[in-house]
Amino acid sequence: MNGDASSLQTRARVHAALGEPARLAIVDALTLGDASPGEIARDLAMPTNLVAHHLKVLQDAGLIVRTRSEGDRRRTYLRLQPDVLASLTPPALQDARRVVFVCTHNSARSQLAAALWRDRIGGAVASAGTKPAARVHPRAVKIAHRHGLRLDPTGTADVADVVHDGDLVIAVCDNAHEDLTGPVRPRLHWSVPDPVRVNTDAAFEAAYRDLAQRIDRVAPAAPHRPEQN
Repeated sequence: MNGDASSLQTRARVHAALGEPARLAIVDALTLGDASPGEIARDLAMPTNLVAHHLKVLQDAGLIVRTRSEGDRRRTYLRLQPDVLASLTPPALQDARRVVFVCTHNSARSQLAAALWRDRIGGAVASAGTKPAARVHPRAVKIAHRHGLRLDPTGTADVADVVHDGDLVIAVCDNAHEDLTGPVRPRLHWSVPDPVRVNTDAAFEAAYRDLAQRIDRVAPAAPHRPEQN
């Protein structure tokens, strides 16, 4: 817990340092290459005393370091610390043996989510439903194929038969999130509207985009496990 609090404080300090447009402009400039304070002042048309103030804030936040020139020893260069910027991503999810996406009927959202996860992140992944349908919805299969993903039309399953201890359960519908109050409880909830209610290609495409964006956001924090046979 203390480690988590320390990480939050560090990230908050970095966010605060970047919350001023001039400092963000300095970080943008240093992303491309190192520069001296004078070069920063010239390139950004900023008074040197103001540059000095912003550099101190950025240095205190750990975003930049100064190095002495190997040529003119009186000159210093500023170098960005990319690892500090990388720390702004969400903390890693607790390691899990497998990811399981759950919705009510396991006929659309959870199926698309599992296929997207397998394609974009990899590792062991499955899907299930609290009240599984007999088949995957044809529009879900169609949208998956449109995006180069494969769904098994007969591959629906019940939560009780799929979820095991150690799985990371992600509910991709409100009903599943609210229904699973027993031993199987989702660790994450993604409130994705049910495309079956509208039952148009556009609704299924919207659900696909919503899931794809969520998976891309969580990817840096995702547990990575090899696919299990």
